[in-house]
Amino acid sequence: MTQTVELPLWAFVLILLFAAVTFASHFLFPSVRWFFRRRLERAVARLNQRLERPIEPFKLARRYDMIQRLIYDPQVAQAVSDHARERGIPENVAFEEARRYAREIVPSFSAFTYFAFAIRAARLLSNAIYRVHLGSYDETLLKAIDKDATVVFVMNHRSNMDYVLVTYLVARRSALSYAVGEWARVWPLSLLIRAMGAYFIRRKSQNELYRKVLAAYVRLATRAGVTQAMFPEGGLSLTGAMAPPKHGLLKYIIDGSEGAGKEVVFVPVALNYDRVLEDKILTDAARTGARKFRARIGLVMLRMLRQLWLRVTGRYQRAGQAAVSFGRPLSLSEVPPEEGRDRSRVLSAELMRRIGEVVPVLPVPMVSYLLLQRGALSEGALVHALAEVVGRMPQAEIHMPPHSYDFAVQSALMQMRRRGLIRVSGGLIHPERSQLDLLRFYANSIAHLVPVALSAPPDVEYSASAKGNSASAGS
Repeated sequence: MTQTVELPLWAFVLILLFAAVTFASHFLFPSVRWFFRRRLERAVARLNQRLERPIEPFKLARRYDMIQRLIYDPQVAQAVSDHARERGIPENVAFEEARRYAREIVPSFSAFTYFAFAIRAARLLSNAIYRVHLGSYDETLLKAIDKDATVVFVMNHRSNMDYVLVTYLVARRSALSYAVGEWARVWPLSLLIRAMGAYFIRRKSQNELYRKVLAAYVRLATRAGVTQAMFPEGGLSLTGAMAPPKHGLLKYIIDGSEGAGKEVVFVPVALNYDRVLEDKILTDAARTGARKFRARIGLVMLRMLRQLWLRVTGRYQRAGQAAVSFGRPLSLSEVPPEEGRDRSRVLSAELMRRIGEVVPVLPVPMVSYLLLQRGALSEGALVHALAEVVGRMPQAEIHMPPHSYDFAVQSALMQMRRRGLIRVSGGLIHPERSQLDLLRFYANSIAHLVPVALSAPPDVEYSASAKGNSASAGS
């Protein structure tokens, strides 16, 4: 026992390294984790005092624990067994596939990342790109929502900036858990999105096992009262108009609420922009019919550097206005099951109607609509037409100065001229023929709100192309 044992130096160093790792993993790391966990819990407790809807313990659970809870869910376990039998594979292989789906879906929410970084970054980015307006909303209706209810913000999808704007504007209410499509599964963006509590979904997956895992996660989150945000359209609008809703995620939320004794309240949210950053990509996709456009992080970084350079050199100009409005909340209990009708379809139709009611009316969409409806107009005729149309829209969310429509028209024309959407000839403003797709894209966002019967001012010059595009803009 007391004999000397000779070892090579490399073996001695290796033994010391293993001993240090063992000591750290069994004694040091648990203590350190406990110390930081206690600090985090105290910080979250202070934060919850400022939020209208506190952060749910479900979101603060360890990601590993949530994955384990998800894959051992009884419905997922049954789906694993069915999947193995249908595919003719061992159950342990199907189980690992379910685990992979769970790891893909489950977020890794960080309260520090969300409130110390993401909210500030969202505020800075939103105000750097747009003049942000929060539309009118009934504060009493929002505050009257039961504190124990699960709240789901349901939005139209105009741009990937939707995530940023809504995160910024509801920061004092709660931390949102977004359902994010596959476009954001690029490194390092995916790490940030997971840390903000978002969960990734494969919108077009036909894999039944994947759908069961996703449904189980949404069910658990709904029953735990997690405040969620979703886009019923399932993707960005290619035409500018609101697209027909998808029903899968809403169905999972409805299923999750059944038997849980928890009310689910949906809050409609409508967004609109004077300029959608991805407008050319979206209109090209609408024209070609190819919807595959993933985020290329190199291109995104290049454009951000270009904007930074413009700001440094004093040539940067913001992209007009962006506005967000809140509609009338809808409780799930107000949509009772109807015989022979899918409850999720009834719910989605009503939610889309309420979102459509409060879509913000901004200068560029309105001027685009008028030019497509009437053809070439002088600036004075455009101001006259704008005032006439707005006067017939008393219930709409108008984001223009009520007694300064000439300023609204001038700001819209400045934006549109800079982008080559219009041309001025003979004192008249003409829609640029090569940019009709973009003009329709913006006009369609508010076309469902605009009265179609308009009187023509005396100095209107109609072009054949404008007449032909009138029906398209109003559809």
